[in-house]
Amino acid sequence: MASPDVFVLCLAVGFVLSVLSLLAGGLHLPHLHLHLHLNSGHLAKGVGGPRGGSMFNLFTIAAFLMWFGGSGYLLDRLTPWVFLVVVAVAVPLGLIGAAIVYWFMSHVLLANDRPLDPLDYDMTGSFGKIVSPLRPGGTGEMICAQQGRRIGVPVRSETGAPIDSGTEVVVTRYESGIAYVRGWDEFESLSSEQKEGSSSEQKEEQL
Repeated sequence: MASPDVFVLCLAVGFVLSVLSLLAGGLHLPHLHLHLHLNSGHLAKGVGGPRGGSMFNLFTIAAFLMWFGGSGYLLDRLTPWVFLVVVAVAVPLGLIGAAIVYWFMSHVLLANDRPLDPLDYDMTGSFGKIVSPLRPGGTGEMICAQQGRRIGVPVRSETGAPIDSGTEVVVTRYESGIAYVRGWDEFESLSSEQKEGSSSEQKEEQL
């Protein structure tokens, strides 16, 4: 294979990989999305990176091949340099291209990206306010804050008792998309009774 053909091949492969990465990222193609690790969640994992992004991913590899192939082809055609010299110059240029793409990904695309923590979405222990009153044994709705957003959540009374609109409640458990709640006043009194009971047991044990 002639030396210009090597650079043209690298340029073509890099271009194809760039197109595939854009399609997989925008259309969420199942196989590419799974095996090439193109979404931000997968990009946030890997080796190195000030913000957790991997330096070795499809985007940076494609950028390296395109910059290496393009610069190598131009240098081979426009300069009297031999093949090895052209490669020696094209490789750093390819790395520069990959570094630019990586910097853009880590400082712009993934600047505010962080791994999802299931605990951030655990409803148990959340506070809210009833906006749709609960009838005995019925289902209502409360508004609470989660991840900086106000969301509506279907709720039921933990005890089956009615709860009026505007009552502040706390989620005691969350099952099948339904939050089971107690009124905050009721929850405080229940907690106080449990504490008093624990204190009495401790005193009895000491005696």
